[in-house]
Amino acid sequence: MKLEKWFENWDLTNLKVHAGFLEAEWKPQEKDREAAWELYVEMLTRIVTQPLPEADGDEKTALESVHALFGITREILRRQGRECVQFTKVAVIVLNQIVRPFTAKWHRLSLAGAFQDAEKRAEFRRELALVQTDLRRFTGMLSQIAKVEDLTGLEDF
Repeated sequence: MKLEKWFENWDLTNLKVHAGFLEAEWKPQEKDREAAWELYVEMLTRIVTQPLPEADGDEKTALESVHALFGITREILRRQGRECVQFTKVAVIVLNQIVRPFTAKWHRLSLAGAFQDAEKRAEFRRELALVQTDLRRFTGMLSQIAKVEDLTGLEDF
């Protein structure tokens, strides 16, 4: 299967990826599965895939949790090593194109006091919900790479 088809299957076609890269064969190996499992567990238990009800939680803490994906993913990549190529391809794209724009924008705004303003807090939560949609898809993708049941919708009502 081509990587392009893999992204299509998970409705992540909004990602900008070099055409030649998308033509690459998609064949996850054992190290990819191990890495996917590690990140899957992290994502499944973080605000990146869990609802943040309006009356609950804290925007700054939510932003920090989303940002933590960078360090967590880097650590997984270092630990799993160079044989973890397929996982690396998708993880880096998701971090750089979905997570980074969100965290960069809101980190700057939070430093400027945005979370003291009710309207900005509401805007943050709306944008977080949009990011969560793509990250839930990515988490489902990770479960498939890891060959485990996808529990991203376990608590949907």
